[in-house]
Amino acid sequence: MPRGFHPVLSCLWLFHAAAMAADLRVVIDHRVESMTDANGTKLDLTRLDYILTEIALQRGDGTWIGKPGWAAYVHYGSDMPRATLQLRGLPAGTYRAVSFFIGPDPATDKGDPTRLAPDHPLHPNVNGLHWGWKGGYIFMALEGRTGDAGFSHHLAGDGNRMRISLPAEIDLTSDQELRLLFDSDRVYQGRHGIRVENTDLGTHSGNDGGLARRIADQVEAAWSVSGIGPLPSAGAEAPKIPGQPKVIHGTPYQFEVPPRFPLPALPPDNPLTVEGIELGRRLFHETRLSRTSTQSCVSCHDPAFAFTDHGKRLSTGVNAIPGTRNSMPLANLAWKDSFFWDGRAKSLREQALMPIQDHVEMDDSLENVVAKLSQDTIYQDAFHKAFGSAEVSAPKIGLALEQFLLTLVSGDSKFDRAMRGEARLDEDEQRGFQLFFTESDPGRGIRGADCFHCHGGADFSDHRFHNNGLDDESGAADTGRMKITGLATDRAAFVTPSLRNIALTAPYMHDGRFATLEEVIAHYAGGVKRSATLDPNLAKHAGGGVPLDVADQRALIAFLKSLTDESSVDR
Repeated sequence: MPRGFHPVLSCLWLFHAAAMAADLRVVIDHRVESMTDANGTKLDLTRLDYILTEIALQRGDGTWIGKPGWAAYVHYGSDMPRATLQLRGLPAGTYRAVSFFIGPDPATDKGDPTRLAPDHPLHPNVNGLHWGWKGGYIFMALEGRTGDAGFSHHLAGDGNRMRISLPAEIDLTSDQELRLLFDSDRVYQGRHGIRVENTDLGTHSGNDGGLARRIADQVEAAWSVSGIGPLPSAGAEAPKIPGQPKVIHGTPYQFEVPPRFPLPALPPDNPLTVEGIELGRRLFHETRLSRTSTQSCVSCHDPAFAFTDHGKRLSTGVNAIPGTRNSMPLANLAWKDSFFWDGRAKSLREQALMPIQDHVEMDDSLENVVAKLSQDTIYQDAFHKAFGSAEVSAPKIGLALEQFLLTLVSGDSKFDRAMRGEARLDEDEQRGFQLFFTESDPGRGIRGADCFHCHGGADFSDHRFHNNGLDDESGAADTGRMKITGLATDRAAFVTPSLRNIALTAPYMHDGRFATLEEVIAHYAGGVKRSATLDPNLAKHAGGGVPLDVADQRALIAFLKSLTDESSVDR
Protein backbone atom coordinates (compact mmCIF):
# COMPACT_ATOMS: atom_id res chain seq x y z
CA MET A 1 0.00 0.00 0.00
CA PRO A 2 1.28 3.52 -0.67
CA ARG A 3 2.35 5.60 2.26
CA GLY A 4 -0.88 6.17 4.14
CA PHE A 5 -1.95 9.76 3.56
CA HIS A 6 -5.55 8.83 4.26
CA PRO A 7 -8.03 11.01 6.17
CA VAL A 8 -10.03 7.97 7.21
CA LEU A 9 -8.36 5.26 9.27
CA SER A 10 -10.44 2.23 10.15
CA CYS A 11 -9.50 -0.02 13.04
CA LEU A 12 -11.14 -3.23 14.32
CA TRP A 13 -11.34 -3.58 18.08
CA LEU A 14 -11.16 -7.04 19.59
CA PHE A 15 -12.79 -7.53 22.95
CA HIS A 16 -14.23 -10.37 24.97
CA ALA A 17 -17.75 -11.19 23.89
CA ALA A 18 -20.30 -8.75 25.29
CA ALA A 19 -24.08 -8.84 25.32
CA MET A 20 -24.23 -5.44 23.61
CA ALA A 21 -21.73 -3.49 21.57
CA ALA A 22 -21.58 -0.03 20.04
CA ASP A 23 -19.37 1.91 17.67
CA LEU A 24 -17.42 5.06 18.48
CA ARG A 25 -16.22 7.37 15.74
CA VAL A 26 -13.32 9.56 16.82
CA VAL A 27 -12.80 12.68 14.69
CA ILE A 28 -9.57 14.63 15.16
CA ASP A 29 -9.55 18.25 14.02
CA HIS A 30 -6.32 20.26 13.70
CA ARG A 31 -6.06 23.99 14.36
CA VAL A 32 -3.04 25.40 12.57
CA GLU A 33 -4.23 28.57 10.84
CA SER A 34 -2.97 31.10 13.40
CA MET A 35 0.10 29.21 14.54
CA THR A 36 2.80 31.32 16.22
CA ASP A 37 5.69 30.67 18.58
CA ALA A 38 6.34 32.19 22.01
CA ASN A 39 7.62 35.40 20.41
CA GLY A 40 4.47 35.78 18.34
CA THR A 41 6.34 34.87 15.15
CA LYS A 42 3.99 33.51 12.49
CA LEU A 43 4.67 29.86 11.69
CA ASP A 44 3.67 28.16 8.44
CA LEU A 45 3.24 24.46 9.26
CA THR A 46 4.06 22.31 6.24
CA ARG A 47 4.07 18.88 7.89
CA LEU A 48 2.18 17.40 10.83
CA ASP A 49 2.37 13.59 10.97
CA TYR A 50 2.04 11.36 14.00
CA ILE A 51 1.39 7.82 15.19
CA LEU A 52 -1.39 6.98 17.67
CA THR A 53 -1.34 3.80 19.75
CA GLU A 54 -3.15 2.10 22.63
CA ILE A 55 -6.37 4.08 22.56
CA ALA A 56 -8.62 3.19 25.51
CA LEU A 57 -11.77 4.27 27.32
CA GLN A 58 -12.20 4.49 31.09
CA ARG A 59 -15.29 3.06 32.77
CA GLY A 60 -17.00 4.71 35.71
CA ASP A 61 -15.29 2.27 38.09
CA GLY A 62 -11.86 3.40 36.89
CA THR A 63 -11.02 0.38 34.74
CA TRP A 64 -9.80 0.88 31.19
CA ILE A 65 -11.06 -0.89 28.07
CA GLY A 66 -8.64 -0.96 25.17
CA LYS A 67 -6.34 -2.97 22.90
CA PRO A 68 -2.57 -2.53 23.42
CA GLY A 69 -1.67 -3.50 19.84
CA TRP A 70 -3.93 -0.90 18.21
CA ALA A 71 -2.22 1.78 16.09
CA ALA A 72 -3.16 4.49 13.60
CA TYR A 73 -1.22 6.92 11.44
CA VAL A 74 -2.53 10.49 11.18
CA HIS A 75 -1.49 13.02 8.56
CA TYR A 76 -2.62 16.63 8.55
CA GLY A 77 -2.70 18.54 5.28
CA SER A 78 -4.61 21.44 3.79
CA ASP A 79 -6.70 18.87 1.95
CA MET A 80 -6.94 16.64 5.04
CA PRO A 81 -7.70 18.89 8.01
CA ARG A 82 -9.13 16.04 10.07
CA ALA A 83 -8.70 12.33 10.66
CA THR A 84 -11.47 9.86 11.42
CA LEU A 85 -10.94 6.68 13.42
CA GLN A 86 -13.71 4.09 13.42
CA LEU A 87 -13.72 2.06 16.64
CA ARG A 88 -16.17 -0.78 16.23
CA GLY A 89 -17.63 -3.33 18.62
CA LEU A 90 -16.93 -1.53 21.90
CA PRO A 91 -18.70 -2.90 24.99
CA ALA A 92 -21.84 -0.84 25.45
CA GLY A 93 -21.90 1.34 28.57
CA THR A 94 -20.91 4.70 29.95
CA TYR A 95 -17.34 5.99 29.98
CA ARG A 96 -15.70 8.99 31.58
CA ALA A 97 -12.32 9.42 29.83
CA VAL A 98 -10.36 8.62 26.72
CA SER A 99 -6.63 7.95 26.58
CA PHE A 100 -4.07 7.25 23.86
CA PHE A 101 -0.35 7.52 23.21
CA ILE A 102 1.51 9.40 20.51
CA GLY A 103 4.25 6.98 19.52
CA PRO A 104 4.62 3.20 19.77
CA ASP A 105 5.60 1.37 22.94
CA PRO A 106 9.37 0.94 23.50
CA ALA A 107 9.46 -2.69 22.35
CA THR A 108 7.68 -1.86 19.09
CA ASP A 109 9.81 1.24 18.61
CA LYS A 110 13.00 -0.81 18.81
CA GLY A 111 11.53 -3.73 16.85
CA ASP A 112 11.77 -4.73 13.21
CA PRO A 113 9.03 -3.18 11.02
CA THR A 114 10.09 -4.90 7.81
CA ARG A 115 7.65 -7.80 8.14
CA LEU A 116 4.56 -5.76 8.89
CA ALA A 117 1.74 -6.04 6.35
CA PRO A 118 2.06 -3.35 3.64
CA ASP A 119 -1.13 -1.61 4.86
CA HIS A 120 -0.26 -1.68 8.58
CA PRO A 121 -0.23 1.82 10.15
CA LEU A 122 3.31 1.20 11.44
CA HIS A 123 4.68 0.07 8.07
CA PRO A 124 7.46 2.52 7.06
CA ASN A 125 5.94 3.12 3.61
CA VAL A 126 2.55 3.94 5.10
CA ASN A 127 3.64 6.55 7.62
CA GLY A 128 7.07 7.75 6.47
CA LEU A 129 8.00 8.13 10.15
CA HIS A 130 10.58 5.38 10.60
CA TRP A 131 14.25 6.30 10.90
CA GLY A 132 15.19 3.42 8.58
CA TRP A 133 18.81 2.37 9.01
CA LYS A 134 19.04 4.33 12.28
CA GLY A 135 16.13 2.35 13.74
CA GLY A 136 13.08 3.54 15.66
CA TYR A 137 10.10 5.73 14.84
CA ILE A 138 9.46 9.44 14.80
CA PHE A 139 6.41 9.74 17.06
CA MET A 140 5.41 13.14 15.73
CA ALA A 141 6.90 15.31 12.97
CA LEU A 142 6.33 19.09 13.05
CA GLU A 143 7.94 20.96 10.17
CA GLY A 144 7.43 24.39 8.69
CA ARG A 145 8.78 27.80 7.80
CA THR A 146 8.96 31.20 9.37
CA GLY A 147 10.00 33.91 6.94
CA ASP A 148 13.12 32.72 5.12
CA ALA A 149 14.00 30.21 7.84
CA GLY A 150 12.65 26.76 8.54
CA PHE A 151 12.10 24.51 11.53
CA SER A 152 11.97 20.74 11.81
CA HIS A 153 11.00 19.21 15.14
CA HIS A 154 10.83 15.43 15.35
CA LEU A 155 9.76 13.87 18.64
CA ALA A 156 11.12 10.38 19.19
CA GLY A 157 13.13 8.16 21.49
CA ASP A 158 13.16 7.34 25.16
CA GLY A 159 11.29 9.81 27.32
CA ASN A 160 9.48 11.53 24.46
CA ARG A 161 6.50 9.23 24.03
CA MET A 162 3.39 11.26 24.83
CA ARG A 163 0.27 10.10 26.66
CA ILE A 164 -2.94 12.05 26.11
CA SER A 165 -5.68 11.53 28.72
CA LEU A 166 -8.88 13.58 28.49
CA PRO A 167 -12.14 13.59 30.48
CA ALA A 168 -14.99 12.59 28.17
CA GLU A 169 -18.47 11.60 29.35
CA ILE A 170 -19.49 9.13 26.65
CA ASP A 171 -22.83 7.34 26.77
CA LEU A 172 -22.01 4.40 24.58
CA THR A 173 -25.35 2.66 24.92
CA SER A 174 -25.72 3.66 21.27
CA ASP A 175 -23.27 4.60 18.54
CA GLN A 176 -21.48 7.89 19.34
CA GLU A 177 -19.07 10.42 17.84
CA LEU A 178 -16.21 11.89 19.88
CA ARG A 179 -14.52 14.98 18.45
CA LEU A 180 -11.00 15.90 19.54
CA LEU A 181 -9.04 19.05 18.78
CA PHE A 182 -5.27 19.29 18.40
CA ASP A 183 -4.36 22.97 18.75
CA SER A 184 -0.87 23.39 17.32
CA ASP A 185 -0.64 26.95 18.66
CA ARG A 186 -0.27 25.50 22.13
CA VAL A 187 2.77 23.47 21.06
CA TYR A 188 4.93 26.61 20.87
CA GLN A 189 3.01 29.07 23.03
CA GLY A 190 2.72 26.86 26.12
CA ARG A 191 4.45 27.10 29.46
CA HIS A 192 7.92 26.36 28.04
CA GLY A 193 7.82 29.38 25.72
CA ILE A 194 9.46 27.79 22.66
CA ARG A 195 10.91 30.09 20.00
CA VAL A 196 11.85 28.72 16.59
CA GLU A 197 13.97 31.55 15.21
CA ASN A 198 17.22 29.89 16.32
CA THR A 199 17.57 27.46 13.43
CA ASP A 200 20.83 26.05 14.81
CA LEU A 201 18.95 24.27 17.57
CA GLY A 202 17.05 21.11 16.69
CA THR A 203 15.52 18.02 18.25
CA HIS A 204 17.41 15.38 16.27
CA SER A 205 20.78 15.27 17.99
CA GLY A 206 21.45 13.12 21.03
CA ASN A 207 22.04 16.21 23.12
CA ASP A 208 19.17 18.55 22.31
CA GLY A 209 19.16 20.33 25.66
CA GLY A 210 15.72 18.92 26.48
CA LEU A 211 14.01 20.69 23.57
CA ALA A 212 12.21 17.57 22.36
CA ARG A 213 10.85 16.85 25.83
CA ARG A 214 9.65 20.45 26.24
CA ILE A 215 7.81 20.28 22.92
CA ALA A 216 6.37 16.88 23.90
CA ASP A 217 5.08 18.37 27.17
CA GLN A 218 3.25 21.03 25.22
CA VAL A 219 1.90 18.56 22.67
CA GLU A 220 0.31 16.68 25.56
CA ALA A 221 -1.37 19.91 26.67
CA ALA A 222 -2.56 20.81 23.15
CA TRP A 223 -5.43 18.29 23.10
CA SER A 224 -9.05 18.83 24.11
CA VAL A 225 -12.49 17.32 23.64
CA SER A 226 -14.57 19.54 21.37
CA GLY A 227 -17.78 17.54 21.16
CA ILE A 228 -19.62 14.32 22.02
CA GLY A 229 -22.89 13.22 20.48
CA PRO A 230 -24.85 10.53 18.67
CA LEU A 231 -23.21 9.12 15.58
CA PRO A 232 -24.93 10.60 12.51
CA SER A 233 -26.73 7.93 10.55
CA ALA A 234 -24.97 7.02 7.34
CA GLY A 235 -27.93 5.06 5.97
CA ALA A 236 -28.08 1.39 5.21
CA GLU A 237 -24.94 -0.12 3.80
CA ALA A 238 -25.14 -1.49 0.30
CA PRO A 239 -24.94 -5.29 0.17
CA LYS A 240 -21.42 -6.53 -0.48
CA ILE A 241 -20.92 -8.58 -3.62
CA PRO A 242 -18.13 -11.14 -3.19
CA GLY A 243 -15.24 -10.36 -5.50
CA GLN A 244 -14.02 -12.90 -8.00
CA PRO A 245 -10.54 -14.27 -7.32
CA LYS A 246 -7.90 -13.22 -9.84
CA VAL A 247 -7.20 -16.04 -12.28
CA ILE A 248 -3.45 -16.57 -12.58
CA HIS A 249 -2.21 -17.55 -16.02
CA GLY A 250 1.29 -18.90 -16.21
CA THR A 251 3.88 -19.80 -13.61
CA PRO A 252 3.77 -17.82 -10.33
CA TYR A 253 6.92 -15.75 -9.74
CA GLN A 254 8.42 -15.63 -6.26
CA PHE A 255 9.22 -11.99 -5.47
CA GLU A 256 12.23 -11.83 -3.14
CA VAL A 257 12.41 -9.00 -0.61
CA PRO A 258 16.01 -7.99 0.22
CA PRO A 259 17.06 -8.14 3.89
CA ARG A 260 16.01 -5.08 5.93
CA PHE A 261 13.50 -4.00 3.30
CA PRO A 262 9.83 -3.68 4.31
CA LEU A 263 7.24 -5.81 2.55
CA PRO A 264 6.01 -4.10 -0.64
CA ALA A 265 2.38 -3.72 -1.67
CA LEU A 266 2.40 -5.69 -4.90
CA PRO A 267 -0.70 -5.14 -7.07
CA PRO A 268 -3.27 -7.84 -6.15
CA ASP A 269 -4.94 -7.61 -9.56
CA ASN A 270 -1.70 -8.23 -11.49
CA PRO A 271 0.02 -11.24 -9.92
CA LEU A 272 3.60 -11.73 -11.05
CA THR A 273 4.23 -14.66 -13.35
CA VAL A 274 7.31 -15.86 -15.19
CA GLU A 275 5.46 -15.46 -18.49
CA GLY A 276 4.09 -12.00 -17.69
CA ILE A 277 7.52 -10.75 -16.64
CA GLU A 278 9.14 -12.16 -19.77
CA LEU A 279 6.51 -10.45 -21.93
CA GLY A 280 7.18 -7.19 -20.09
CA ARG A 281 10.91 -7.60 -20.64
CA ARG A 282 10.34 -8.12 -24.37
CA LEU A 283 8.09 -5.05 -24.55
CA PHE A 284 10.66 -2.99 -22.63
CA HIS A 285 13.14 -3.66 -25.47
CA GLU A 286 10.56 -3.34 -28.27
CA THR A 287 11.19 -0.46 -30.71
CA ARG A 288 7.72 -0.87 -32.24
CA LEU A 289 6.35 0.95 -29.20
CA SER A 290 7.51 4.16 -30.93
CA ARG A 291 6.06 5.88 -34.02
CA THR A 292 9.19 5.34 -36.10
CA SER A 293 9.91 1.86 -34.67
CA THR A 294 13.38 3.10 -33.71
CA GLN A 295 13.07 3.73 -29.98
CA SER A 296 12.29 1.46 -27.04
CA CYS A 297 12.14 1.97 -23.28
CA VAL A 298 15.79 0.86 -23.14
CA SER A 299 16.75 3.82 -25.34
CA CYS A 300 16.37 6.10 -22.30
CA HIS A 301 16.74 3.49 -19.53
CA ASP A 302 20.01 1.64 -20.13
CA PRO A 303 20.32 -1.45 -17.88
CA ALA A 304 24.09 -0.93 -17.74
CA PHE A 305 23.64 2.38 -15.93
CA ALA A 306 20.88 1.55 -13.45
CA PHE A 307 18.31 2.05 -16.21
CA THR A 308 19.13 5.71 -16.90
CA ASP A 309 20.07 7.64 -20.04
CA HIS A 310 23.73 7.76 -19.08
CA GLY A 311 25.46 11.09 -19.59
CA LYS A 312 22.46 12.94 -21.04
CA ARG A 313 20.91 15.83 -19.18
CA LEU A 314 17.67 15.39 -21.14
CA SER A 315 16.67 12.38 -23.16
CA THR A 316 15.85 12.72 -26.87
CA GLY A 317 12.66 11.33 -28.42
CA VAL A 318 11.93 10.03 -31.92
CA ASN A 319 11.55 13.58 -33.20
CA ALA A 320 15.10 14.45 -32.11
CA ILE A 321 13.54 16.96 -29.73
CA PRO A 322 15.11 17.03 -26.25
CA GLY A 323 12.79 16.08 -23.43
CA THR A 324 12.10 18.30 -20.45
CA ARG A 325 13.55 16.20 -17.64
CA ASN A 326 16.35 13.82 -16.80
CA SER A 327 15.67 10.09 -17.20
CA MET A 328 14.96 8.51 -13.82
CA PRO A 329 16.62 5.26 -12.65
CA LEU A 330 14.39 2.19 -12.44
CA ALA A 331 14.88 0.13 -9.29
CA ASN A 332 12.82 -0.80 -6.24
CA LEU A 333 9.66 0.53 -7.88
CA ALA A 334 7.60 -1.96 -5.86
CA TRP A 335 8.08 0.35 -2.85
CA LYS A 336 6.82 3.50 -4.63
CA ASP A 337 3.26 4.75 -4.94
CA SER A 338 3.74 7.42 -7.62
CA PHE A 339 5.97 7.76 -10.65
CA PHE A 340 7.78 10.43 -12.70
CA TRP A 341 9.56 13.38 -11.12
CA ASP A 342 6.21 15.05 -10.43
CA GLY A 343 4.30 11.93 -9.37
CA ARG A 344 1.67 12.26 -12.07
CA ALA A 345 1.27 8.47 -12.52
CA LYS A 346 -0.18 6.50 -9.61
CA SER A 347 0.68 3.04 -10.90
CA LEU A 348 3.41 1.46 -13.01
CA ARG A 349 0.88 0.24 -15.57
CA GLU A 350 -0.25 3.85 -16.03
CA GLN A 351 3.29 5.18 -16.13
CA ALA A 352 4.46 2.61 -18.66
CA LEU A 353 1.97 3.72 -21.30
CA MET A 354 2.62 7.47 -21.02
CA PRO A 355 6.01 7.68 -22.83
CA ILE A 356 4.52 5.77 -25.78
CA GLN A 357 2.02 8.60 -26.31
CA ASP A 358 4.28 11.54 -25.41
CA HIS A 359 5.16 13.63 -28.48
CA VAL A 360 8.69 14.34 -27.21
CA GLU A 361 9.32 10.68 -26.41
CA MET A 362 7.98 7.73 -28.46
CA ASP A 363 5.21 9.76 -30.14
CA ASP A 364 2.83 6.96 -31.07
CA SER A 365 -0.76 6.05 -30.25
CA LEU A 366 -1.77 3.03 -28.23
CA GLU A 367 -4.09 1.93 -31.04
CA ASN A 368 -1.22 1.95 -33.54
CA VAL A 369 1.11 0.05 -31.20
CA VAL A 370 -1.55 -2.60 -30.56
CA ALA A 371 -2.09 -2.97 -34.32
CA LYS A 372 1.64 -3.45 -34.96
CA LEU A 373 2.13 -6.04 -32.23
CA SER A 374 -1.08 -7.90 -33.11
CA GLN A 375 0.40 -8.84 -36.49
CA ASP A 376 3.31 -10.65 -34.81
CA THR A 377 2.66 -14.32 -34.00
CA ILE A 378 5.46 -14.24 -31.43
CA TYR A 379 3.55 -11.59 -29.46
CA GLN A 380 0.25 -13.43 -29.91
CA ASP A 381 1.84 -16.48 -28.30
CA ALA A 382 3.48 -14.40 -25.54
CA PHE A 383 0.23 -12.64 -24.63
CA HIS A 384 -1.57 -15.99 -24.58
CA LYS A 385 1.00 -17.46 -22.18
CA ALA A 386 0.88 -14.40 -19.92
CA PHE A 387 -2.84 -13.62 -19.90
CA GLY A 388 -4.67 -16.66 -21.30
CA SER A 389 -5.60 -14.93 -24.57
CA ALA A 390 -3.68 -14.07 -27.73
CA GLU A 391 -5.42 -10.70 -27.92
CA VAL A 392 -2.99 -7.77 -27.72
CA SER A 393 -4.39 -4.73 -25.93
CA ALA A 394 -3.08 -1.52 -24.36
CA PRO A 395 -4.14 -2.52 -20.81
CA LYS A 396 -2.27 -5.82 -21.15
CA ILE A 397 0.84 -4.00 -22.41
CA GLY A 398 0.71 -1.85 -19.29
CA LEU A 399 0.24 -4.87 -17.01
CA ALA A 400 3.12 -6.79 -18.59
CA LEU A 401 5.49 -3.81 -18.34
CA GLU A 402 4.39 -3.33 -14.74
CA GLN A 403 5.28 -6.93 -13.93
CA PHE A 404 8.73 -6.59 -15.44
CA LEU A 405 9.46 -3.25 -13.78
CA LEU A 406 8.45 -4.60 -10.37
CA THR A 407 11.23 -7.20 -10.59
CA LEU A 408 13.98 -4.55 -10.89
CA VAL A 409 15.22 -4.78 -7.31
CA SER A 410 18.47 -3.42 -5.89
CA GLY A 411 19.50 -4.45 -2.38
CA ASP A 412 22.95 -6.03 -2.51
CA SER A 413 25.46 -3.17 -2.50
CA LYS A 414 28.66 -3.11 -0.47
CA PHE A 415 26.72 -1.11 2.12
CA ASP A 416 24.05 -3.82 2.34
CA ARG A 417 26.68 -6.51 2.72
CA ALA A 418 28.37 -4.46 5.45
CA MET A 419 25.06 -4.17 7.31
CA ARG A 420 24.75 -7.96 7.09
CA GLY A 421 28.30 -8.44 8.41
CA GLU A 422 29.58 -9.78 5.07
CA ALA A 423 31.82 -6.80 4.22
CA ARG A 424 33.40 -3.76 5.88
CA LEU A 425 33.19 -0.12 4.89
CA ASP A 426 36.57 1.59 4.63
CA GLU A 427 37.42 4.63 6.74
CA ASP A 428 36.01 7.21 4.31
CA GLU A 429 32.86 5.17 3.65
CA GLN A 430 32.24 4.75 7.37
CA ARG A 431 32.76 8.45 8.00
CA GLY A 432 30.38 9.23 5.14
CA PHE A 433 27.81 6.88 6.62
CA GLN A 434 28.01 8.71 9.95
CA LEU A 435 27.70 12.11 8.25
CA PHE A 436 24.76 10.94 6.16
CA PHE A 437 22.75 9.87 9.21
CA THR A 438 23.77 12.69 11.56
CA GLU A 439 21.87 15.92 12.11
CA SER A 440 23.78 19.12 11.44
CA ASP A 441 23.56 20.96 14.75
CA PRO A 442 26.29 23.66 14.77
CA GLY A 443 24.82 25.23 17.90
CA ARG A 444 25.89 22.13 19.83
CA GLY A 445 29.06 21.40 17.88
CA ILE A 446 27.56 18.43 16.00
CA ARG A 447 28.70 18.05 12.38
CA GLY A 448 26.48 16.06 10.09
CA ALA A 449 25.32 16.11 6.49
CA ASP A 450 21.63 15.84 7.44
CA CYS A 451 20.83 13.65 4.40
CA PHE A 452 18.59 11.12 6.11
CA HIS A 453 15.53 13.35 6.40
CA CYS A 454 14.79 12.95 2.69
CA HIS A 455 17.01 9.97 1.87
CA GLY A 456 16.26 7.63 4.76
CA GLY A 457 14.76 4.16 4.63
CA ALA A 458 15.76 1.00 2.82
CA ASP A 459 15.62 2.67 -0.59
CA PHE A 460 17.40 5.85 0.57
CA SER A 461 14.35 7.91 -0.33
CA ASP A 462 11.21 9.01 1.47
CA HIS A 463 9.44 9.03 -1.94
CA ARG A 464 7.97 12.44 -1.07
CA PHE A 465 8.17 15.73 -2.94
CA HIS A 466 10.56 18.49 -1.86
CA ASN A 467 11.94 21.78 -3.10
CA ASN A 468 15.66 21.20 -2.59
CA GLY A 469 16.82 24.72 -3.33
CA LEU A 470 18.02 24.44 -6.93
CA ASP A 471 16.58 27.87 -7.81
CA ASP A 472 15.28 30.96 -6.08
CA GLU A 473 11.82 32.43 -6.72
CA SER A 474 12.74 33.81 -10.16
CA GLY A 475 14.73 30.84 -11.44
CA ALA A 476 12.37 27.84 -11.20
CA ALA A 477 11.05 27.52 -14.75
CA ASP A 478 9.83 23.97 -14.05
CA THR A 479 7.22 24.15 -11.29
CA GLY A 480 7.39 20.39 -10.66
CA ARG A 481 4.71 18.89 -8.44
CA MET A 482 2.71 22.11 -8.67
CA LYS A 483 1.82 21.21 -12.28
CA ILE A 484 -0.05 18.18 -10.96
CA THR A 485 -1.64 19.46 -7.75
CA GLY A 486 -2.12 23.12 -8.64
CA LEU A 487 -0.93 24.01 -5.13
CA ALA A 488 1.46 26.94 -4.76
CA THR A 489 3.06 25.12 -1.82
CA ASP A 490 4.26 22.44 -4.28
CA ARG A 491 6.14 24.89 -6.50
CA ALA A 492 9.54 23.50 -7.59
CA ALA A 493 9.00 20.32 -5.57
CA PHE A 494 10.20 17.04 -7.10
CA VAL A 495 10.21 13.50 -5.79
CA THR A 496 13.23 12.42 -3.78
CA PRO A 497 15.15 9.96 -5.98
CA SER A 498 16.65 6.83 -4.51
CA LEU A 499 20.39 7.01 -3.94
CA ARG A 500 20.94 3.36 -4.75
CA ASN A 501 23.37 3.00 -7.69
CA ILE A 502 23.79 6.78 -7.60
CA ALA A 503 27.38 6.50 -8.90
CA LEU A 504 25.98 5.08 -12.17
CA THR A 505 23.17 7.55 -12.82
CA ALA A 506 24.88 10.85 -13.71
CA PRO A 507 23.89 13.56 -14.45
CA TYR A 508 21.77 14.49 -11.46
CA MET A 509 18.57 16.36 -10.49
CA HIS A 510 15.34 16.53 -12.48
CA ASP A 511 17.02 18.61 -15.18
CA GLY A 512 20.42 16.92 -15.10
CA ARG A 513 22.16 20.16 -14.17
CA PHE A 514 24.89 18.53 -12.06
CA ALA A 515 27.36 16.33 -13.93
CA THR A 516 29.09 14.81 -10.90
CA LEU A 517 28.42 13.77 -7.32
CA GLU A 518 30.95 16.42 -6.28
CA GLU A 519 28.67 19.09 -7.76
CA VAL A 520 25.65 17.61 -5.98
CA ILE A 521 27.34 17.66 -2.57
CA ALA A 522 28.69 21.17 -3.19
CA HIS A 523 25.11 22.32 -3.84
CA TYR A 524 23.88 21.04 -0.48
CA ALA A 525 26.99 22.36 1.29
CA GLY A 526 26.66 25.93 0.07
CA GLY A 527 24.56 26.37 -3.05
CA VAL A 528 21.00 26.05 -1.73
CA LYS A 529 18.75 28.86 -3.01
CA ARG A 530 16.03 30.19 -0.72
CA SER A 531 12.42 30.46 -1.80
CA ALA A 532 8.97 30.36 -0.23
CA THR A 533 8.65 26.62 -0.79
CA LEU A 534 12.18 25.53 0.17
CA ASP A 535 11.93 22.37 2.26
CA PRO A 536 12.09 23.18 6.01
CA ASN A 537 14.87 20.67 6.58
CA LEU A 538 17.05 22.81 4.28
CA ALA A 539 15.56 26.17 5.20
CA LYS A 540 16.46 25.63 8.85
CA HIS A 541 20.16 25.91 7.96
CA ALA A 542 21.51 29.44 7.85
CA GLY A 543 23.31 30.46 4.67
CA GLY A 544 23.40 28.25 1.61
CA GLY A 545 23.18 24.79 3.12
CA VAL A 546 24.84 22.31 5.44
CA PRO A 547 28.48 23.25 6.11
CA LEU A 548 30.81 20.44 5.03
CA ASP A 549 34.55 20.74 4.62
CA VAL A 550 36.47 19.08 1.77
CA ALA A 551 37.25 15.93 3.77
CA ASP A 552 33.61 15.51 4.81
CA GLN A 553 32.44 15.95 1.23
CA ARG A 554 34.93 13.33 0.05
CA ALA A 555 33.77 10.90 2.74
CA LEU A 556 30.13 11.45 1.89
CA ILE A 557 30.78 10.67 -1.78
CA ALA A 558 32.70 7.52 -0.79
CA PHE A 559 29.65 6.35 1.15
CA LEU A 560 27.33 7.10 -1.76
CA LYS A 561 29.52 5.01 -4.05
CA SER A 562 29.18 2.10 -1.61
CA LEU A 563 25.47 1.98 -2.58
CA THR A 564 26.31 0.58 -6.03
CA ASP A 565 24.76 -2.85 -6.55
CA GLU A 566 26.54 -4.50 -9.47
CA SER A 567 24.17 -7.47 -9.34
CA SER A 568 21.21 -5.24 -10.26
CA VAL A 569 22.69 -3.77 -13.45
CA ASP A 570 23.33 -5.51 -16.76
CA ARG A 571 26.95 -4.85 -17.62
